[in-house]
Amino acid sequence: MTIDTVINGARVVTPGGIVNAQVAIAGGRIASLSAPGGATDATETIDATGLTLVPGFVDMHSHHREPGFTHKEDIRSVTAACAAGGVTTSVAMPNVYPPPNTPEVLRDMFSLYEKSAIVNWNVNPAGTIVSEIPKLADMGVAAFKVFMVVDTGRDYPHMPGIGVHDHGKLLAIMEACAEADVPLMVHPHDQALMDHVEQKFWDRGERDALAYAKAYAAHDGLIWETAIATLLRMQAATGVHLHLLHVQTAGSVELIRQAKARGQKVTAEINPWALFLGHKWENIERLGSYALSYWVPEKNGPHLWEGLRDGTLDIVATDHAPHTREEKEVGWEDGWKAHTGTPSTQFYSRMLLDAVHQGKLSLERVVEACATAPARLFGIAGKGEISVGADADLVLVDTERTETVTDDEVLSKIGYTPYAGQTYTGLPVRTLIAGRTVFADGVVTGEPGTGTQSRRVRHAAGTS
Repeated sequence: MTIDTVINGARVVTPGGIVNAQVAIAGGRIASLSAPGGATDATETIDATGLTLVPGFVDMHSHHREPGFTHKEDIRSVTAACAAGGVTTSVAMPNVYPPPNTPEVLRDMFSLYEKSAIVNWNVNPAGTIVSEIPKLADMGVAAFKVFMVVDTGRDYPHMPGIGVHDHGKLLAIMEACAEADVPLMVHPHDQALMDHVEQKFWDRGERDALAYAKAYAAHDGLIWETAIATLLRMQAATGVHLHLLHVQTAGSVELIRQAKARGQKVTAEINPWALFLGHKWENIERLGSYALSYWVPEKNGPHLWEGLRDGTLDIVATDHAPHTREEKEVGWEDGWKAHTGTPSTQFYSRMLLDAVHQGKLSLERVVEACATAPARLFGIAGKGEISVGADADLVLVDTERTETVTDDEVLSKIGYTPYAGQTYTGLPVRTLIAGRTVFADGVVTGEPGTGTQSRRVRHAAGTS
C-alpha cells in the first residue's frame, strides 16, 4: 500500500480514548494507527508535535445563503470559513431561493456545491411537499428541515415554502419521513402564542432589538416549550426520528430528557449562541440585533451545560446565519425588521476548545458532540471518528494557544463577527479533507470543488 501522508507526534482522539499514535493516510482514508515515530515511507510527513488530532467537525445546521442571497454569503466563502474553523462537513439549510423542496431544485443546488465547495457538504431540503419526500430521500440527504415559524414584518429568513404551522400537515410530513427513514429537523415555535406576546410589546411602543429579545424569551420560553411538547407527542405517534433545533431553555432540556427516558427516537442540538453569546443580557444591550439569534436568560445556562455534558443535547451545530451590517443595524429601531441569526462557523471550535480549557467539557465530549454523534445519528458513513478505514477528514488543534477573535480574520462575506474581542484558548491550525490539507498556518489552501457530498446511508444504526 502506498502511504500518501503520515501525521507524527500528535495526541489522537480516537473512539477508544486519547492516545499517542502515528496516523497514516492512503487514498483519502486512514490506513493505520501505530506507535509514534515508526518508519513509514510516505509522500508527505506532517510534524504534529505538541498538537492534538481530532476528527473534522460535522456541522448539521448551517445557512450558506446560496442560491438567492449571495450578498450575505456564498458556498465558496462559507466553506473557506469552515476550513479555517475545523469543519470538514457542513450541511446547508433550505431557506434559500428557490427553496429546495423538489428534486429538480435540489439537483441545481448540488451542482453549485460540486463547483464551489472547499469542504464536504450536504443539503437538508424543506420537507414541505409530502409527495416529494421519497424522491428527495433517495438523493442522499441527511435530514429534512421544517420551520414552525411565520416571520412578522419581514419575508426573510423564513420565507414561503419552508414553514409548516398546520399540525395536520406536520403530522403527514412526519409520517412520510418515518417511511423514508430520514430524520426530520424542526425549528420549534408556537406562532399563535408569539402573535399574542409580541402584540403586547407593540401596543406599548416597544419594538427595538431589546424588546424583540424579551418577546421571544417571554414567560420562561413559552413559545419553545409548548412547541417541543407538541412535537414530542407527534413523534410518539409516528415513530419518526425527530431532531429538535435551537434548544435554549431548562424546560426544553427536561422535556427532551423525559422523552429519551421513554425510549422515543428524538435527538437535539444546541447552538453556540445559546452558550457563548445570547447567554448574557449585557451582550444583547451592547450588540442589539448583532447578538440575535435569541436571548437565553442566564438561569438556563447551568441546565444547558448539564444537558450537553450528559448527552440529553446530542450535538452542537452552528446555526451559522450571516447577515449584512445593514440588515442588522435596522434592529436598533425595529428588532422585527432585522434579519435574525448570527454567524459562527469559523469560530465555534475555538469556543468549545476553550470550554475544555475551563473544565466545562471534556475534549472527548466535544469530539462526540461536534463530530462523532452528528455523523452517527444522521447516517453519514466514514465521518466523525479517527479509526482505520474512516475518511481522513482531520483537524490538528493547538489546545494551549490563546487568541483573540478579530473582524480582520473573518472569511464570511459579511466581514464581521459578534464574537470579536473574545479570547479563547484552543485553535485549529490545520484542516485536512480526505487527507489533503485545505487550511494551514492561517491560510485556506483548498480549492473550490475539493469537497464532496457527505451522503446519508439509510437504516443507519444509533438513531434512537
